[in-house]
Amino acid sequence: MKIVILTGAGMSADSGISTFRDSGGLWENHDIMEVASPEGWKANPELVLDFYNKRRRQVLEAQPNPGHSALADLEKYFDVQIITQNVDDLHERAGSKNVLHLHGELLKMRSSGDENLIYECRKDILPGDLCKKGHQLRPHIVWFGEMVPMIEPAAQQAQEADIFAVIGTSLQVYPAAGLINYTAPSIPKFLIDPKTPESAISNFEIIQETAAIGTPKLVQKIIENYG
Repeated sequence: MKIVILTGAGMSADSGISTFRDSGGLWENHDIMEVASPEGWKANPELVLDFYNKRRRQVLEAQPNPGHSALADLEKYFDVQIITQNVDDLHERAGSKNVLHLHGELLKMRSSGDENLIYECRKDILPGDLCKKGHQLRPHIVWFGEMVPMIEPAAQQAQEADIFAVIGTSLQVYPAAGLINYTAPSIPKFLIDPKTPESAISNFEIIQETAAIGTPKLVQKIIENYG
């Protein structure tokens, strides 16, 4: 049995990592387009590098929460594929083996002139740090206005799911939210979100909990009912 799980910012929020943006459309006091768009990069690369350097340090200090650990444990019983909108490595550190990052990875950097030149990155990226072809290195992050290269593999995984679960995302961020449309109508579907009413989404069983509390409950439920 194949279980496909889509995770979003709420998954990492319980580990102390800032969620994507607040209700004012700001991201840690920055206009999103200043730090998460090709235009922002072109206008002020120093600001963009500093912003992601701070986020990278935050990720390196964070630890997986019980939700991450529960999903890793689920692999003992099922074929589990995680599709995440998050750019941290907390799923991997918890022990999950199959993690597809839709929006890039904060612990990687790539050439601004050749997107195929990707390097591991656990330190600050500074102006003047160049790839082997002489281009400035940038965060390996999918910004607004850029293609999401992993969306097709993610859609394929969703098509193959026997169970589909959504954790820590409001299903408002596209194209990731569209993955639901690739799942078979008849399969069990679950959503873990403390703010979503139980009857808000048809064909979904809603667990009104945070990711750290709700995910272990869901994992236990799946093991008991489908193991």
